[in-house]
Amino acid sequence: MKYIEPLAKLIAELTHLPSVGEKTAARYAYSLLNAPQGDIDNLIAAIKEVKEKVHFCKICGNFTENELCDICASREAKVICVVKEPKDVSAFERVKDFKGVYHVLHGVISPMDGIGPDKLKIKELLARLNGVEEVIIATNPDVEGEATALYLARLIKPLGIRVTRIARGLPEGSIIEYADENTLSRALKSRIEL
Repeated sequence: MKYIEPLAKLIAELTHLPSVGEKTAARYAYSLLNAPQGDIDNLIAAIKEVKEKVHFCKICGNFTENELCDICASREAKVICVVKEPKDVSAFERVKDFKGVYHVLHGVISPMDGIGPDKLKIKELLARLNGVEEVIIATNPDVEGEATALYLARLIKPLGIRVTRIARGLPEGSIIEYADENTLSRALKSRIEL
């Protein structure tokens, strides 16, 4: 469909957002066109504010408004949970079970995408390990996440620090007959005693 130029520009910009194709971008654009001016002004102000005020914590790499994020400023660093990106920290914090600190790698090793260990925040992680008792590697259970986990374990284990990986297996509420072989295998290997 051909759009008038300002609308076409807005749609093109919205398609840069993750998981937003042209049809979704068009729906968003029409919604914005029909929104009250006050709502548009608030959206613009929120986008500007987040770009001006939010940056990375100087210790862990999570998002913060301050020099240190609230987690690094208030928790003891005996256990570090290593994640791929800041939104993973938010996911773990929603659970409210983890009381340690985090380290955000800002990616995973992916040779196909030209991302090697030197492009991740691995040196910064290694610099934080003094006094740490355990490093939990919580990268995604995909090829890149597994490669990154193995790489980190090879670097950290020789330092005498316990290295663990988050358990994998069947999600809550799933049906065993529909699970693939890899998932079932991981579920058996990650079993716990009752």
